[in-house]
Amino acid sequence: MPVWRWPVPHWRTLGDCAEALDVDVGELQWFADTRGWNRRAGAALRHYRYRWVPTRSGGVRLLEQPKPRLAELQRRVTRHVLAALPVHDAAHGFRPGRSAATCAEPHAGRSFVVRLDLEGFFAAVSAARVRALLRLAGYPPAVAAAVAGLLTTTAPADVLSAAPNTRDRESRRRLLRRLAAPHLPQGAPSSPAVANTVAQRLDLRLAGLAAALGARYTRYADDLVFSGDADLPLHRLLPGVRLITGDEGFPLRDSKTSVAAAHQRQRVAGLVVNASPAVPREDYDALRAILHNCVRTGPAAQNRDGHPDFRAHLLGRIAWVGATHPRRAARLRALFARISW
Repeated sequence: MPVWRWPVPHWRTLGDCAEALDVDVGELQWFADTRGWNRRAGAALRHYRYRWVPTRSGGVRLLEQPKPRLAELQRRVTRHVLAALPVHDAAHGFRPGRSAATCAEPHAGRSFVVRLDLEGFFAAVSAARVRALLRLAGYPPAVAAAVAGLLTTTAPADVLSAAPNTRDRESRRRLLRRLAAPHLPQGAPSSPAVANTVAQRLDLRLAGLAAALGARYTRYADDLVFSGDADLPLHRLLPGVRLITGDEGFPLRDSKTSVAAAHQRQRVAGLVVNASPAVPREDYDALRAILHNCVRTGPAAQNRDGHPDFRAHLLGRIAWVGATHPRRAARLRALFARISW
């Protein structure tokens, strides 16, 4: 009999799983891609749409967006199964009640803030790791394989061959190798929850390292943040993080590692934390200028990046400011209210 370790639904057979997800067994196996059809099928039959996008660091990222029916199945698995799996307290990304502000707050006013970046965070999570997690939860092998198939994918060869060139050829090569194997797709609604759960052991070990060295640790998606007092032993912290992340299958992106002292600007998840977490002043000033110009010349002239819903875009930026500085957000909302839409 299965040993159910967490309060997940007890799907003992493929029929149980299919019934709970409102599909038949054949559809379950089709969407789980148990025989690798997606990798060989034409674009019309594939379960995903693909798009290469550049990153700010000069690399590339593959967005793998599931088509509507598969996306709905992934959301159902997230509600039924993934929501019941444990996540470490240090994880702040993609969690109810957590945010960039809660990730940054423990590091405010510290002598040193250390930021490190995981390379290819989602692609580094293999289907084998997802199956192992589901087996640990109690699911029989066939059910674990089917559910893992719904949550992972393999990029087709023609998509990989279309990857743009980058300055860091070695990093690009590693990314393509991961994408060519069954992995967690960046763009699926279930991927953040899966990644947070798979990374629980990583977070546990990094939190233990931080505690041993008198540091604090939080993670927002692929961003690792440590902070400490003036005597923080960086010569032990940095090699320790590298050892743990490599051991857990989440290699570091060396070019994104930074150490900021108190006299330098310390940023965590886009927020400045030298005193208390806040949006950088220049970002606030730029948004205020856009709102002022929207009042004066109209919003269409200010939508230089062609946002399809510029009104929602501005409200989102105001809310981002308000997450850490309500008074500034109130001033921005007053300007927004004067815009003629």
